[in-house]
Amino acid sequence: MTYVVTDECVDVQDRSCVEECPVDCIYEGDRMMYINPDECVDCGRCEPVCPVTSIFHLDDLPADRARFGPINAEFFTEIGTPGGARKIGRVGHDHPAVVESAS
Repeated sequence: MTYVVTDECVDVQDRSCVEECPVDCIYEGDRMMYINPDECVDCGRCEPVCPVTSIFHLDDLPADRARFGPINAEFFTEIGTPGGARKIGRVGHDHPAVVESAS
């Protein structure tokens, strides 16, 4: 299982979660952060430090935010599993659903 970043992170990107993550699996898109489901070790350290309550365990996603499970996973379709966010830095784009929410 994994943790998921949801819509409360859009245009906030506090990065407290990044600092807390022991495996560097939280990547920065243009408007929000994304957790790589293949790199997340399910430690849960990111969830309590999020100041906007945007991070949930996949099993605990509220129904109105369930779409963010696939959004987080699909974000990594192009970049794959680089083995750490620091290796590639800010990705500079978002999942299409996040881009559309700006319209």
